[in-house]
Amino acid sequence: MKFSKSVICLALLSTLTACGGSDDSKPAPEMGVFSLGVSDNPADAQIVNIAFKQVVLKPTNGSPSLSFDVSENGELKHVDLLTVQGQDTETLVPSESVLVGEYQMCIYMQNSLVADTNSSYVQTLDGVDAGLVTNSNGSCGGEGAEEDGTGRLFFNKAFTIAAGTNSFVAEFNLAKGLQAPKGGKSYWTLKPTSVQLVNEAEVGAISGQISDSVMSACEVAAGGSEFSPAVYLYPSDTILANMADFRETDLVEPLVAPIASARVNPIVDESETVTGYEYEFGFVSAASYSLGYTCVANRDDPDLVNTPDDELEPFFIHVDEQAVEVTEGNTTERHFPLDFAPAS
Repeated sequence: MKFSKSVICLALLSTLTACGGSDDSKPAPEMGVFSLGVSDNPADAQIVNIAFKQVVLKPTNGSPSLSFDVSENGELKHVDLLTVQGQDTETLVPSESVLVGEYQMCIYMQNSLVADTNSSYVQTLDGVDAGLVTNSNGSCGGEGAEEDGTGRLFFNKAFTIAAGTNSFVAEFNLAKGLQAPKGGKSYWTLKPTSVQLVNEAEVGAISGQISDSVMSACEVAAGGSEFSPAVYLYPSDTILANMADFRETDLVEPLVAPIASARVNPIVDESETVTGYEYEFGFVSAASYSLGYTCVANRDDPDLVNTPDDELEPFFIHVDEQAVEVTEGNTTERHFPLDFAPAS
């Protein structure tokens, strides 16, 4: 099973707040309001559930770390990522005051080596449950969940909480970072290196629809009977012939690796009739991009090299769209093809 881009939406809403005692000769420290939510856009699964335990902010100046318990009524915070796709979010940490400054962050989740719906788990399209773990653990500046079965998602790059509003997004690239059971193991693995943090003030979104003709032509070209439609995001000016798959090994020029991928979802009306197909990238840094559509994302194994020349299950990008401009705070609309006019 394959999964597309996942994001954790991190909103650091910083305000200048007075605190402290009655000694007016000392300036009040600058504080910010910290909140954290999760959002996701995976494919080819019924459930991708993470049981969150704790969020820790580690100041880079050596000050004590700040820990936020995300449990609810003593229970782990369960988030089925399939219920918060695109720009939707689920809150992990409500507003909390923190000192302005530079931080690193750790998010702790409950690991499970076996299928357990009370912990982190994946349920595939055929209804089979399996455990989910991340293979990193340990403290975050002396703070963090150290109990057995706890995994750590560590954001290595420092970020700044400044006076004013600071909103960040931690992006999980599940197409590259979620690994199916291998080597006799029965559980899935979430690679902690598949996460990056971007400033929401510098991001926008991309959305659009896929025409029936594009989808049908891709399926004819692919052959077979199993399809998984997705849109891949590439750096600017990546031509169709150079749009490659997700893989662990380095690409040889002129091939270009995708930045992320987004699931293509059916649009249904009130009578549950499918009226079209749409995709959305919820958090994209402001820049210019190329897009590629494929109907065989299920053939893109991030641990292998998948190409159009594969004999049994070739992976390919069927059509592309160029010069997709993303601006801060806006959603760029781009359909496949460009002149496709979806029914309102």
